[in-house]
Amino acid sequence: MTVLQSEALATPLAIAAPDWARVAYLLKVSRGLDELEEKNLVPQKKVLYQFSARGHDLAQILLGLQLTDPHDAACGYYRSRPLLLALGVELADALGSSMARAGGYSDGRDIGVVFNYPNPGGVAALPMCGGVGAQYTPTAGWAQALEYRTKVLRHPGYERAISVVLGGDGSVATNGFWSALTIATTQQLPMLFYIEDNGFGISVPSNFQTPGGDIARNLGSFQGLHVLSGDGSQPEQSARLIAEAVAHVRSRRGPCLLRLTVPRLEGHSFQDTQAYKPAATIKREWSRDPLPRLRELLIPSHFSATAWDQLEEQAAEAVRQACEQAEARPLSDPARVTDHVFFDGTLQQRGGQWPEGYQPPPTSLTPRPEGQRVNMVAAIRRTLDHELTVNPRVVLFGEDIGPKGGVHAVTLGLQEKHGAQRVFDTSLSEEGIIGRAVGMALAGLVPVPEIQFRKYADPAVEQLNDCGTLRWRTHNRFAAPMVVRIAGGFFKCGDPWHSQTNEVQFVHSPGWKVAVPSNAEDAVGLLRTALRGNDPVIFFEHRAMLDAASARRCYPGDNFTLPFGKARQVLSGDGITVVAWGAMVERCEAAAQGRPVDLLDLRTLMPWDRDAVLASVRKTHRCLIVHEDLGTAGFGAEVAAVVADEAFLDLDAPVSRLTMPDIPSPHHPTLLEAVLPSVARIQARLDELLGF
Repeated sequence: MTVLQSEALATPLAIAAPDWARVAYLLKVSRGLDELEEKNLVPQKKVLYQFSARGHDLAQILLGLQLTDPHDAACGYYRSRPLLLALGVELADALGSSMARAGGYSDGRDIGVVFNYPNPGGVAALPMCGGVGAQYTPTAGWAQALEYRTKVLRHPGYERAISVVLGGDGSVATNGFWSALTIATTQQLPMLFYIEDNGFGISVPSNFQTPGGDIARNLGSFQGLHVLSGDGSQPEQSARLIAEAVAHVRSRRGPCLLRLTVPRLEGHSFQDTQAYKPAATIKREWSRDPLPRLRELLIPSHFSATAWDQLEEQAAEAVRQACEQAEARPLSDPARVTDHVFFDGTLQQRGGQWPEGYQPPPTSLTPRPEGQRVNMVAAIRRTLDHELTVNPRVVLFGEDIGPKGGVHAVTLGLQEKHGAQRVFDTSLSEEGIIGRAVGMALAGLVPVPEIQFRKYADPAVEQLNDCGTLRWRTHNRFAAPMVVRIAGGFFKCGDPWHSQTNEVQFVHSPGWKVAVPSNAEDAVGLLRTALRGNDPVIFFEHRAMLDAASARRCYPGDNFTLPFGKARQVLSGDGITVVAWGAMVERCEAAAQGRPVDLLDLRTLMPWDRDAVLASVRKTHRCLIVHEDLGTAGFGAEVAAVVADEAFLDLDAPVSRLTMPDIPSPHHPTLLEAVLPSVARIQARLDELLGF
């Protein structure tokens, strides 16, 4: 359904008038903060990044005051401070965060305009990201979690809660926007897209972002979306449109997109001189300043000029006090800057199941084998099945994982058993899959998204990176624990699109734990640990191992877990240490026959078992690292560097690596085997090092 500006205003709504005094006060506070930063704090280099909200501020405040359900959440971008003020953020936090002082949004770790607001028991501002458009799909995930809590978990009080995302006109060109729009409309989620159209993405006019420069008009025939459009500099019109948009979404009539045109009265950032704007454009924008329009509306019909001046004095005094309090805050302790990359025993305020009282069931580090040996596919499927059964917050989703059961058959039958609300297919968008998972995790669920092949994760790299840093950059206010299942590596053949490993990219992304099991038993233990944990995990399922005879094991029981960072000793010997993981463990074990090899399967790459490797090298005095990934900057380089740094005097031979050459995986089996570390090549390298 589409409603444009004229029709919307012609339709009376039974809505309460805004608290105009509160609106005026917050607007003056927002202007005061901007002015203080621009005139004092930025020139004094006490604020390093500044983005004025002038012109955007009135409508944002009106929107924030409409968010009253304790389970509402909003996610904005770098010009969204007025919204935070309306949600109740302390001024000293808002200003202190801009000054990168201790406390606040990030304890000085992130740019002050990259905000978050956990607000337990009240409306949350979800952690925004520095990337344009990255806020959309996590907000869609929060909206889906609201529906899940209502319909599946039967949690009371979520029936009218909504999810709101703010974005500028430039952001509507991003993958995140279109992916979230697809998710919200196909699933009819309670989500409001609030687009502030100021006509420019930094210096690029909006008609470069969307044809004709009007996203609302272009989406007029988008099915399942209620569209509103109007002038965000007009107080009464803005209030009515925002109230209508919020009411539409609260009533569960589907998602809504509200576009408001607003003037950007300052540059994109403080450093932006706006030299690209003609003088007439700047003059026209200032003529649309919502502050004098609000004054004209309220005086004398709502209160006197004296009362208006008193509000201005109160706002100025509040800003002055906030500056004094912010200036008194110390700098964050540099000795603590490495804290909170992973869960360290101190619970985050929001995100995941742990802050809501989750207690993991009893576990055992000792396997209790059941039945016949099963392949890795069956072992992973049974583990997922069990965790879905014992934990209603676990949800599985991805491309083709529903009725088809996944392209690798890992989820076969799980949708039939647990229902389409818990095991479901998604649109073909990895950005949407991972971004949605972030929002669902922030809302207290345990998302288990699947990426079909390692290469397919590339479109989701921004969301993956943002998710991993979330706990650290919010100073443990938020976290988004999830388990991302990714298949990869060679199988019967290779190719550049389905056979990539490149695990090192995830290891190099702070905040992610990375598991690379080589057999069914380890897959069960590591997966269960991940699903019951409190950190985001990449769970790598090697294609060649999913049905390999060497990887088959008896199912180790429903309580079996394995700790991350503990290697498995596959073979014991005193002649040479061999370090491997994934599919290379099988080949190294075959190559080691008849040789004094101490073979270690790392099992996890983040964290990895440095102690076990170093202890082995100090025993054998030699080290060979074998992996499938490319040699240059592969994870083997990290292992080799640690061995060289910490066990150099124990070595009787150079640390050696055997890897793929620096090329994509070739398709034909003959070409593939020519470049993979083969049993014969591993044997040759072992003999060379043993004879050194």
